[in-house]
Amino acid sequence: MTSSASFEACRTKMEAEGISQSAISAFESSFNALVSGATGIIPESTISPVEDLLRYENIRIKTDPTLLKQTVVCKLNGGLGTGMGLEKAKSLLEVKDGETFLDLTAKQVMKMREEFDMKVKFMLMNSFSTSDDTLAFFQENYPEIATEEGLEMLQNKVPKIDANSFQPATCESNPSNEWCPPGHGDLYAALVGSGRLDALLDDGFKYMFVSNSDNLGAVLDLTILTHFAKSDTPFMMECCQRTENDKKGGHLALRGKDKQLILRESAMCAGEDEAAFQDISTHQFFNTNNLWIRLDKLKKIIDSNNGFIPLPMIKNSKTVDPKDDSSTKVIQLETAMGAAIECFPGATAICVPRTRFAPVKKCNDLFLLRSDAYIITEDFRIELNPKCNGKAPIVSLDSKNYKLVGKLEEATKGGIPSLVDCNRLTIKGPVKMCSNCKFIGDVKILNASSKAAQVEPGLHEDVELDLSNSNSACFACSIM
Repeated sequence: MTSSASFEACRTKMEAEGISQSAISAFESSFNALVSGATGIIPESTISPVEDLLRYENIRIKTDPTLLKQTVVCKLNGGLGTGMGLEKAKSLLEVKDGETFLDLTAKQVMKMREEFDMKVKFMLMNSFSTSDDTLAFFQENYPEIATEEGLEMLQNKVPKIDANSFQPATCESNPSNEWCPPGHGDLYAALVGSGRLDALLDDGFKYMFVSNSDNLGAVLDLTILTHFAKSDTPFMMECCQRTENDKKGGHLALRGKDKQLILRESAMCAGEDEAAFQDISTHQFFNTNNLWIRLDKLKKIIDSNNGFIPLPMIKNSKTVDPKDDSSTKVIQLETAMGAAIECFPGATAICVPRTRFAPVKKCNDLFLLRSDAYIITEDFRIELNPKCNGKAPIVSLDSKNYKLVGKLEEATKGGIPSLVDCNRLTIKGPVKMCSNCKFIGDVKILNASSKAAQVEPGLHEDVELDLSNSNSACFACSIM
């Protein structure tokens, strides 16, 4: 069967589900890239580094609060957090002091409206998997937000592709397994297909600030908004300076032929270019996924591309049943919303402080945010504790024992140790922790046994604690 016939089968399947033409066209673009053998590799020889960016602290501009009337804040809220063992919206996970991501997001919105004395528009991009739980949460806890018109926009879904035939994959035992999320690059197709883009423009909205729901450092900043508006650029990305901890992640670059800003992710890097890719002195900046978009210019670009934005394809190899490794091998096609930077001539980026980037991707991150190394600010952002002197502790918890939230919470029933003076914490093996415990400097805890060992209260400074042969005691403690 030809690739065009294979896609027609996908089109038929998507149309039967009522999926919009914009989403179908975007998926077709990714599908065509897949069947053409496109690798998505961006050789080092075809790009040049971004040598410097405007720094947030160097923006000198008089803020303009009237721009808020034309601005919509959008949080991406489609993730289930399955990688952390969750089966509900990740944003419903308690992150700190009894507050969930959505609690803090809602309080950020209300604080922002109070501060600016203006009802700044807020919306969520939910998925079919997160919609019910999320809306029920707002109705129960924040009814004043739940009743607002246009709160929710739904992310699309796309067919999984049979890796051998390039036909839509089938799963008779559970047909829902035949579909997958298209990645947050679906933002643009969802805006068009839902009619939301036209509605926002008709209502006088011009600017959109988008960020991930698990990044509680990403709040609407009037200085950045004013700079974005005055610069008249169509698209602006917030970046942070890469560190050793970020070297394996993607980076910003300039495309050689036209000096257009682009993103290069690790999957787009050839093996021979890996050293250059990870050189943080050369490629200095990474995408926080905090994006600023001119809605009128987005509309023009979409119209000029037959109703969608042609984003780079991301290929993921999976099985049709994620819980059955022996099930049919499939390809899941995704796109990333930040990759749209290459589709906007004149797009720009700025370098922002790490305070605007505090995501939770793994239990390591959650453990750190729940500790005293982070605080909740008056405007309900999660921010590094000033006592950490600008450097977050590096936490490494072994995935066997701490990959899942349930296991992390079992280990921290007694509380989370103080990390405010900790440089690096490594834990291998099952342990139980308590809040009357303080780690300073570099601390390593080992337990080779299968039974959880208790870390006793006290001060642990620059030590390696081997609890393998201990029922409850640990070594090298001094009482605080």
